[in-house]
Amino acid sequence: MILINVVFPIRPEKIDEWLSLAATYAEAVEAEDGCLFFQWSRRLDDPTLFVAVEGFRDAAAGEAHVGTAHFAELMERGPDLVAEQPQIIYTDTPDVDGWGPMGEISPR
Repeated sequence: MILINVVFPIRPEKIDEWLSLAATYAEAVEAEDGCLFFQWSRRLDDPTLFVAVEGFRDAAAGEAHVGTAHFAELMERGPDLVAEQPQIIYTDTPDVDGWGPMGEISPR
């Protein structure tokens, strides 16, 4: 599995435009054949910081992802929306195939 986390610092005056783009983007990414999951999170203490958490089946699925029209649109529009260069963590975890249970917490 390819696990990608990206922090996007968004310009305050561009939040509404970002939210529209981010919603469309998430829907398109989740529909990709090789996508295991895609989620946006928003910092509670700074509403201009968004984090993408993405999981792709393998490197080939990740490569296919960066060739999509929705990825190209994000790359085209992103520079007008971000306040700073986004930061990324990219991890190839070949023995993992998605989310697993957290051992410390279970429903009561």
